[in-house]
Amino acid sequence: MTENFSRVSRSVLVLAAIVVIIAGMKQAASLLVPFLLSVFIAVLSLPAMNSLQRRGLGAGLSLLVVVLGVFAAGFLLSLLIGTSIEEFRRSLPGYQQEITGQKDQLIAWLAGIGVHVPTSLGGEIFDPNAAMRLLSSVLRSFGSVLTNSFLIFITVIFILLEASSFSRKFAKISDTRSEFIENFVGKLNGYMGIKAVTSTITGVLVTLWLWLLGVDHAQLWGVMAFLLNFVPNIGSIIAAVPAVLLALVQLGMGTALLAAAGYLVVNIVIGSVLEPRFMGKGLGLSTLVVFLSLVFWGWVLGPVGMLLSVPLTITVKLALDSSKDTRWLGILLGPA
Repeated sequence: MTENFSRVSRSVLVLAAIVVIIAGMKQAASLLVPFLLSVFIAVLSLPAMNSLQRRGLGAGLSLLVVVLGVFAAGFLLSLLIGTSIEEFRRSLPGYQQEITGQKDQLIAWLAGIGVHVPTSLGGEIFDPNAAMRLLSSVLRSFGSVLTNSFLIFITVIFILLEASSFSRKFAKISDTRSEFIENFVGKLNGYMGIKAVTSTITGVLVTLWLWLLGVDHAQLWGVMAFLLNFVPNIGSIIAAVPAVLLALVQLGMGTALLAAAGYLVVNIVIGSVLEPRFMGKGLGLSTLVVFLSLVFWGWVLGPVGMLLSVPLTITVKLALDSSKDTRWLGILLGPA
């Protein structure tokens, strides 16, 4: 009886600790988001720094080259989408009004052929403007993150400076832990590196296709496709919805269908051909876990948490997979 009570008590304490940690993370989101973005960028940059060192470049020079690359990429990204974000936000009320008008026309046309759409369905459930409002919220969140760009940049530098010493520190603690960390970091770096390359290809192809179609702010939608490609299965759908709606409002049904077809082809080729070929299926997540992680991390950390949701969950899965005692949990998180 005492043993059973003790087991139950431990379970309750663990659950209470998890709740307290989640509540603390939610309250500290403004501090956690820049730090997590710094870790995210550092993990993406670490393979490049290690590759330069293997090619004979010194540790200091490799760090300098990678840091300059990160700075150049961040500057280019800010320059690329900064004006587009402001222009889109200024144009958003007009886009929303046009979408509402087209929705009303569709409902009237359906009523004319005898299909009566309930008011609740037309006004609350079927609301295309919700996608635009969500995107506007995400863009505002990214804008607030850009104000912390200096802090993020400095944190990335310090993480990369300390990265080479992590394995030595864990080796001093325990050889088993050192092997665990090296295995974990190796898999995570491999996953994030491949995902970064495929996301870049996705963003470039989407930008070019929308630019050829004449859709406004093509580079902005390309960046969104790049970022949301880190969210498998549903990220591409979320990225496509506002761009296709804008194509519908701006250029009509035919262009909107072409835009949707472009997204479909790009994501089939990237998500179903390239990524499985180079990444395999061992690091994947089930569709349900992806959706739940998107909702959970978005609730805890805000819109940027939605971007980081899958990398964070992949990190948890890799940690679970790397230990025999918790591998069964990693299998539950993975696809069938």
